[in-house]
Amino acid sequence: MCTSLRLLGAAWLACGLAATALGQASYPMLMHLAPIAVQVGTTSECQLSAAHNLYGATQVLVTGSGVTGEVVAPPGAADQPPPEQKPMVPAITLRFTVAADALPGVRGFRVITPQGPSTYGQLVVVRDPVVTEAANNNTRETAQVVTLPATLCGAIEAAEDVDCYKFSAAAGSAWTFHVQCGRLQDKIHDLQTHADPILTLRNAAGSIIATSDNFYAADPLLPYSFAADGEYFLEIRDVRFQGNPHWQYAIEAVQRPFITALHPTGVQPGVSTRVELAGYNLPSESWAEIMLPADAAEGIHWVSPLLACGPVNAVPLVCSPLAGAVELPMDNGSPSSAQPMPLPGGVSGRIEAAADRDCFAFEARQGEKWTFEVIGRRVFSAMDPKLRLMNAEGSVLSESDDMRVGRFSNADSLIENWTVPADGRYVLEVADLHERGGPAFVYFLRATPALPDFYLEADTDKTPLSPGTSGVVYVRVYRKNGFSGPVQLAVEGLPPGVSATCGRILPEGNDGCILFTAAADAPAGAANVRITGTGTHSATEGAAPLEIVRQAVPLQETYLPGGGRGHWPVEMHTVAVGDPRDILDVTLSASEVVLTPGSSQRIEVAITRRPGFTGNVTLDVIYQHLEQPYGMSLPPGVKLDPKNSQTLLSADQSQGFITLTAAPDAKPVERQLVPIMAHVSINFVMKATYCGPPLWVTVAPPDPQPQAAANP
Repeated sequence: MCTSLRLLGAAWLACGLAATALGQASYPMLMHLAPIAVQVGTTSECQLSAAHNLYGATQVLVTGSGVTGEVVAPPGAADQPPPEQKPMVPAITLRFTVAADALPGVRGFRVITPQGPSTYGQLVVVRDPVVTEAANNNTRETAQVVTLPATLCGAIEAAEDVDCYKFSAAAGSAWTFHVQCGRLQDKIHDLQTHADPILTLRNAAGSIIATSDNFYAADPLLPYSFAADGEYFLEIRDVRFQGNPHWQYAIEAVQRPFITALHPTGVQPGVSTRVELAGYNLPSESWAEIMLPADAAEGIHWVSPLLACGPVNAVPLVCSPLAGAVELPMDNGSPSSAQPMPLPGGVSGRIEAAADRDCFAFEARQGEKWTFEVIGRRVFSAMDPKLRLMNAEGSVLSESDDMRVGRFSNADSLIENWTVPADGRYVLEVADLHERGGPAFVYFLRATPALPDFYLEADTDKTPLSPGTSGVVYVRVYRKNGFSGPVQLAVEGLPPGVSATCGRILPEGNDGCILFTAAADAPAGAANVRITGTGTHSATEGAAPLEIVRQAVPLQETYLPGGGRGHWPVEMHTVAVGDPRDILDVTLSASEVVLTPGSSQRIEVAITRRPGFTGNVTLDVIYQHLEQPYGMSLPPGVKLDPKNSQTLLSADQSQGFITLTAAPDAKPVERQLVPIMAHVSINFVMKATYCGPPLWVTVAPPDPQPQAAANP
């Protein structure tokens, strides 16, 4: 959701130095939000810091429901004419309004500016009042006095920074201190070293009474019951004594129950389920009733259990129509005593103790194909799952530790597209890789037919446009279980004045693209779009094709140490129309290219530079970094011929050309959408990408061999 404001005027000049006319125009790259937490039922103002320019910000887009954002304009900004030259504004104030029933947890947000949509930012929604760090709280003598419960927000801002908070606790009181810090930095575009916070609790004399380092990835979780009345100190620092102003943190200090896991972990949509709670400071009856809406999508959902003391923190669980079964209170630790499990089916289990193993038996017929998946770490289970598939005698047929989805790995387990070798009984064994166990070692085991399918990722998470220009997003397919067909791309939810030309991913290809074009009179604005791909497959020979529709997961690019290009999945792809940027237009000499095997065709490319812009521009038909392709929609066998192309346009050049060549064995392809891109570097990794109009590339069948002349 978003809130629109009027464009800001000359008062922005007070916020920073004027940008030079030769400066390269870039979308803003968000670095941190301070404070990083906002309380439910309140309206709060936070300071947003960014690299590049936040001037003229007009909108804030926030994921989920119950939280809205707006830009706080400097006094008098609307009454002033816009400046002749944009000032550099590295920081602005945002105002977030959070509904009283908003779900606690992390939300994504993005700011829309005339320079383009910003990178992805994050804020934390909490239940308790937010207390911001004092200027000098680095020793116990200068510790900041706080009243708990509260959420303590600050930054590990410099080397050897130690933030100290002083509070009072009563004998017998149980508190939980939950840190959000390192997890909030994965999506920051250029933060190559991340915080590794450690939390320390000291008594009034300064003696350490408890510490916590890594619990949720690098972030601590520290539960503690105080034995005596008194004053205590809570300290947070980086475990390496490093620091960075962008290392913002939120410490939730609560006395109510803190939930770490739910069992069962899998629930059916529209069905009330009684779940057992794992965590700290729990009531004597540690259970709650959970019911997701009947139309809840299959996948991971966050819920806040309602207890007698009121709502608590949000925790994830799995929504699945297969989630009816729960591990029974029986000895199922061996193949011979395995609990029966239907196929297809799902079962929620828990590794109760160290060295525990859960076995589930099923009957299958020769030639069937099945996929088995354990969801544990993705719902913040304490376990590191390991899955083994055995025959009735206990011999291991397949096993899995970590799994991969698209470009990303996680600690859960997956045995995919397994073919049953013979009719009979088989066993799935779930265990923790490190032989641990306990109430928080929960999981959901799912067994589904291994039908042809695919998964989509969109590179990247934003498309900046200006009136009369085009931009591109590439979509990559990951094929599963024998799916080998084409995928037709589509998009919905475009902002006013923007149209889309949707390409396809060829059966022999990995990538396709969508070209967004802003009309010459397109108004400034932005919208989050939904990108999908549609493919078909036949379940059985001779049957009507079945349609598969999958939504692409947007990826935000990040700058990795050493100059690599990384990615993190985010929850929005934003298309925005803003001011004219460094390249005002890209024109092509052709809109259709027809190649025959072994032939070439040259396409002239002309760019119109913004007055004063003299930077290098690189032309390409492949989205790549350090020669690694991240998007390539050319038909198989068609390549850019670098020796017969002029792709580097230096300061005084506005014309180049690209030559496409078809290999002698290139197969026929009808009208494949290929973008011709003009790249302007923002930094070593990131680039601003501009596109010409749609180019359709066809590979025609080879000319038939001429027939020999008839004998006289």
